[in-house]
Amino acid sequence: MTGTEAKTTPTGDLVQRLAGIVGDKGLITEPAEMEPHLVELRQRYRGAAPCVVRPASTDEVAAVVRLCAETGTPIVPQGGNTGLVAGGIPFEDGRAVIVNLGRMNRVRALDPVNDTMTVEAGCILQQVQEAAAGADRLFPLSLGAEGTCQIGGNLSTNAGGIQVLRYGNARELVLGLEVVLPDGRVWDGLRGLRKDNTGYDLKQLFIGAEGTLGIITAAVLRLFPRPRETATAFVAVPDVAAAVRLLGHVRDAVGDNVTSFELIPRIGIDFALAHVPDIRDPLTERYDWYVLVELWSGSADAGLAAAMEALLADAFEADLVRDATIAANQAQSDVLWRLREGIVEGQKPEGGSIKHDVSVPITAIPEFLDRATAAVTRLIPGIRPVPFGHIGDGNIHFNLSQPQGADRDAFMARWDEVNRVVHDIAVELGGSISAEHGLGRMKMVENVHYKSALEIELQQRIKRAFDPQGLMNPGKVVPE
Repeated sequence: MTGTEAKTTPTGDLVQRLAGIVGDKGLITEPAEMEPHLVELRQRYRGAAPCVVRPASTDEVAAVVRLCAETGTPIVPQGGNTGLVAGGIPFEDGRAVIVNLGRMNRVRALDPVNDTMTVEAGCILQQVQEAAAGADRLFPLSLGAEGTCQIGGNLSTNAGGIQVLRYGNARELVLGLEVVLPDGRVWDGLRGLRKDNTGYDLKQLFIGAEGTLGIITAAVLRLFPRPRETATAFVAVPDVAAAVRLLGHVRDAVGDNVTSFELIPRIGIDFALAHVPDIRDPLTERYDWYVLVELWSGSADAGLAAAMEALLADAFEADLVRDATIAANQAQSDVLWRLREGIVEGQKPEGGSIKHDVSVPITAIPEFLDRATAAVTRLIPGIRPVPFGHIGDGNIHFNLSQPQGADRDAFMARWDEVNRVVHDIAVELGGSISAEHGLGRMKMVENVHYKSALEIELQQRIKRAFDPQGLMNPGKVVPE
């Protein structure tokens, strides 16, 4: 049976059988209650489903998956539904059952000696961070949606965030997984080992697969010592090229103590000041470009503030810095990070915004921004680029706000056209069209355009090997 043949419309009998597995608390069929599970965060995609299944255990997930495999019913695994590429949204045909992991939210084990924590997939990321902190440990994955996103979704999309520079993406933070396979069997790979040289590293196939190979139900996460001292600075730089050189200067000065290095454009600050409460401009003069730098140390007397002041003074002499302010305490640091977060919020009231989540080699960031800005301006005169993000790992969120006074719908209708122009430049510079958001439904076809035929074929072969019926999140990531 092929994946296409298997995708039949679920019947009322199937819904009843699903209810028999998860109980009344584990099944949502009322349209109003289902609505948040059917719409993508940016409102670009809206799907349909006969029900949302909310299993409370791995055994229930396995039973649900076995029933769907038996009946040829597609499955869309879903976490907190904070994704930005429609990976957790069903298609409009209503054939797929949504399996939401939100009820599976236990911390199963925490081992501060081994620096590991075993959590279920439905744990909110912020709760994972807090549980680690309660044991005087750090789980460093941190991103804007951490109050609502779930760790299973973070792993399924290989989430990044603001501390990738020091700690790596999600896949670097996982030692083991528990996964329900497309036939309903459970792979127990919950090992807290840092060294296990016994063949293929299977967990890495599921991390970043966006639920197309199986459903992650639990994970063993790596923990780290908590920072005992931090230093945060908001720095004005002459241009993006200077920002890149400043990154090297900071790393030369303090090594791995640099945890975050975020690029911020002036237009982003202006949007935040105009539309986001409790935002203020950190510097008295206006500059075109800024970076937010944060240093961490496991020692309480590492002298990071003095080190930050010294390296910025040297950078000023080297013409890499125009002005700077160093947070005197945690409250001031929080204010600076609130400004960084406000860049995202401040874009919404400015009308339509065409988004890009690209990465390029760090040395290519200035060229990418110069070329991409010129290209989109030629395409749509008056367009307002708002490029920001994790310059320390080459990930730029190249967001484009509509021209002032433009028609929003007409602007947003050019999404694919603008994406292609920007993606062409990123790929030509050795970059990627998706740095941390994944592919989902939105970028699947675009990915095929850029990847070699062999690479796509290899991914398809992996997909067929794990999911021969094509039922696990079909139409996402890899074309059938």
